[in-house]
Amino acid sequence: MIAQRPPGKKLGGLWEFPGGNVEAGESAEAALHRELHEELGCAVRITQTLPAFVHAYPWGSIELIPFVCELAVESSEPHPHEHTALAWVERAKLSAYDFAPADVPLLTAWV
Repeated sequence: MIAQRPPGKKLGGLWEFPGGNVEAGESAEAALHRELHEELGCAVRITQTLPAFVHAYPWGSIELIPFVCELAVESSEPHPHEHTALAWVERAKLSAYDFAPADVPLLTAWV
């Protein structure tokens, strides 16, 4: 699943893999669960951890810690609380979307 950033925010209109910031004292896994609950109202089961990487934007660097997940059996369907749209996309078709630059290395490494 991918999410489209809303207009008016940095990188508005571009697609990204949902997630967010890791807070102090929080594991990357816990941050993912919290962020997906806040942003999409859903719960996932992490099935794989992929290698982390860093991307530098003009306004600062971010470290992406990607996970492969599946929607948890008990979860509600995701809804875009902070995004313009959501899309379930087959891995082979992800390159058809205009992604935020920080997500592009994940496309080349994982797809």
